This record gives sequence, structure tokens and C-alpha cells, in this order.
Amino acid sequence: MNLARCLLQLLSFDQGELFFKGKNLTSLDDKDKKHLKRQIQMVFQDPYASLNPRMKIEEILEEGLVIHDLGNKKVRQTKVRSMIKKVGLTVPDLQKYPHQFSGGQRQRIGIARALIVQPELVICDEPVSALDVSIQAQILLLLKDLQKELGLSYLFISHDLRVVRHMADRIVVMHQGKIVEQGLTKSIYEKPKANYTRELLNAIPGNHFKFKVS
Repeated sequence: MNLARCLLQLLSFDQGELFFKGKNLTSLDDKDKKHLKRQIQMVFQDPYASLNPRMKIEEILEEGLVIHDLGNKKVRQTKVRSMIKKVGLTVPDLQKYPHQFSGGQRQRIGIARALIVQPELVICDEPVSALDVSIQAQILLLLKDLQKELGLSYLFISHDLRVVRHMADRIVVMHQGKIVEQGLTKSIYEKPKANYTRELLNAIPGNHFKFKVS
């Protein structure tokens, strides 16, 4: 989603302003931009394409710590080992390469890479859409547990409203780049106001209650 790319400073926008923690992202100097990139991290949609196949898992996780000058080699190694266990993998896994893991395991590595620099906001861009349904539930539970443990905020992007209902406290519904509805999750699911929101809810598999679309 373009909004996520703008937050990460990967894409510029033509008009308007974007603020994070009271700072206008369009007017940051290089030092503030580097700090911002530490505070906002991303878990990508495709666990097969988002990890460097030529790097060991230890190198992948340590890279962010090196970029942001977080600790010496010994401190970084301790953080890497702690984080790999936090996402449900093992210390020996650090010496393996991405191709040696399943999709769900790769996404766990992607989550570890995002969290190791201790961000305040994690953008989750369709983080389970490329995974089997049984694995999806495991990854979502892991994200919820880590959010509670680490005090994280998630910007969770998804077209699957079943997943959104499980993950979100507040929902913003966007259509063609514009916000058409926003509010608390319970309110959106029980009393949707926008036609597009009703269409999305009606498309949920197994949803026997249909909203009227005008």
C-alpha cells in the first residue's frame, strides 16, 4: 500500500502532510530520517522474496543493528539469539539460509528482523496472505503475543476482514486511495456505513448475514 511506503520514506507523495509522533515526515533532516526508519519497521507480504537468499539468518537479523549502530558485536549477537527464540525458532537456525525454511518460518524471521531494532510502529503488509490457513493462525497469534509483550503498535494492512477483525482495535477502510470509513472494529463490523465496507463484509466466506448495498 502506498500509504505504508510513504511512512517508510520509500515513496514521496504529491500533496498533503504526514505526521508521526508530532513530526512532519516531509521536513526531516537526514539524522531524523534515520531515526524514523528505526522507529517504523515493516513485515512484508512475501516471505520468499523479502529475505536475502545469500545471507545467513544471523546476518539478516544483525544487519539492522549494524545500520543503526546498536551495540557492539557481542551485544548484537545476544540480541539476535534472544530474538530468534522469541519468534519460535532456535539458535542453531541462525546458521542456516532462507531456502532451508518453510514459508511460515521465513515470516517468523521477517518478524524478528523488524522487531530487533525495537521499533514503536510495525507495518504489517498482508503478512499472512501468502501462507497456508493453518500457518496463518500461528503467525497471527505470534504477532498478538509480541504486541502485548513489547508494547507495539501495528499498522495492519489486509483485504481479509476475518484477519482484520482478529487483529485490529480500529479500522480504516480505504477505496482507490481514499478513506471511505473509519472507526472501532466492533462498530465497523456491526454497523458499516459505506457501501464499499458492506461489500467487503458480504464477501467474507461463510458470512450468512448480508448487508444491503445501495
